[in-house]
Amino acid sequence: MLQKTSHFMKTANLIGGEWVQSDSGDTIDVTNPATGLKIGTVPKSGRAETKRAVEAAAEAFKSWRKTSALERSKLMRKLHDAIMDNQDSLAELLTMEQGKSLTEAKGEVGMSAAYILWYAEEGRRTYGDAVPSPWADRRILVTKEPVGVIAAITPWNFPSSMLARKIGPALAAGCTSVVKPASQTPYSGLAWGVLAEEVGIPKGVLNIVTGSASEIGDELCENPLVRKITFTGSTEVGKVLLKKAADTVKKVSMELGGNAPFLVFDDADVDRAVEGAVAAKYRNSGQTCVCTNRFIVQAGVYDEFVEKLAAATRKLKVGPGLEEGTQQGPLIDEKAVEKVEEFIEDATAKGGKVVSGGKRHELGGTFFEPTVIRDATIDMKFTKDEIFGPVAPVYRFEKEEEAVEMANDTIYGLASYFYAGDLGRVFRVMEGLKYGLIGVNEGIITTAEAPFGGLKQSGLGKEGGHQGIEDYLDTKYICIGGLGL
Repeated sequence: MLQKTSHFMKTANLIGGEWVQSDSGDTIDVTNPATGLKIGTVPKSGRAETKRAVEAAAEAFKSWRKTSALERSKLMRKLHDAIMDNQDSLAELLTMEQGKSLTEAKGEVGMSAAYILWYAEEGRRTYGDAVPSPWADRRILVTKEPVGVIAAITPWNFPSSMLARKIGPALAAGCTSVVKPASQTPYSGLAWGVLAEEVGIPKGVLNIVTGSASEIGDELCENPLVRKITFTGSTEVGKVLLKKAADTVKKVSMELGGNAPFLVFDDADVDRAVEGAVAAKYRNSGQTCVCTNRFIVQAGVYDEFVEKLAAATRKLKVGPGLEEGTQQGPLIDEKAVEKVEEFIEDATAKGGKVVSGGKRHELGGTFFEPTVIRDATIDMKFTKDEIFGPVAPVYRFEKEEEAVEMANDTIYGLASYFYAGDLGRVFRVMEGLKYGLIGVNEGIITTAEAPFGGLKQSGLGKEGGHQGIEDYLDTKYICIGGLGL
């Protein structure tokens, strides 16, 4: 391991500016999914440690909220630069604990920096209003202020950039944070603490706690000092957090599960669609919330698309993320592999045909072959359930209306993609899809400048774009009277 990587690999929690162990001394093992070997431990903290972190954040908020937007922006620019100066080390650490290729990890770290820079700029533009008054002797002002302490809970699949989307607007708005990274990938989360210290972000502004998801989550939901919860993860867990946060009427942002359709019409550029399909399906070994879950392809190009997609998947290099040229790393754990196998078994039992892949990779462990299944039908499990693995089921359709109906037939509404040539069709389909993100003739569309978030049971609120800071702000109306005008 590089010395600089170990510098960021903190085996302690950050509470009130101090690196501490759990009260019990208990720890959680962190393993490299490519090797199955333990790479270190982190504290197994619970309610008591989380309560102290919240109290530290509340204390720090008293002074942090009074800093100017310009002052916070300058610190965030330093944070952006520190991330980019250490991009290689942070990416290596990310790959070791998460498994994705080093190329993808570098991209994620770069995206983390982009979010910080975007909010360094956006924080200076949280404008209020001077509203024309209906009364001659009164004036009306509308101001924006930070909500207070925010709690952020993030998943294992994007352990750096998911935090950037939450830490960035919180810092910019003048909020303080308590964050809980996923137990499988905690080091990329703890690295934010090291970076924050190095650039001079005051103690207590950012607190990081690892450990029991239920205990930490309960304290964050129930503690009245926490004024906002932002969560990225499953719809199932999101619903639990929503219910628990209701008792103290917190603001909530939820980026939840997905079931992304990828539509290919007869008039599409099939080669371009295949290129987009590979990017939208097999990035991070299919383990992203915006990964394609269902390919819905028109009959006229169905066979051509399946054949070309299968050929493209066979060329993907599967291997350890730190190995040069790797395009697909391992799945996160054995449970993820078993889930993928269950989907494939169900599909083949119901008439689906495996065109490429379909089994564990010869590398062993949790490596799995990129898989394409043709003749997918709506009674197969992955029609409703999120795959979260490198399996591409391809459904057939005849008419445009049928495709849109199939695409929308899910409780989810996060990301969707479609490829078409006719401009009228582009607008009809774009307006017909009930999704928060839509890629038209593009397979990768996420950027800091645009709002990211789902509809229906895929979530509430937006991250990114100018919309992403709104949930970290309270709007105040002030009526000033007695002016004698």
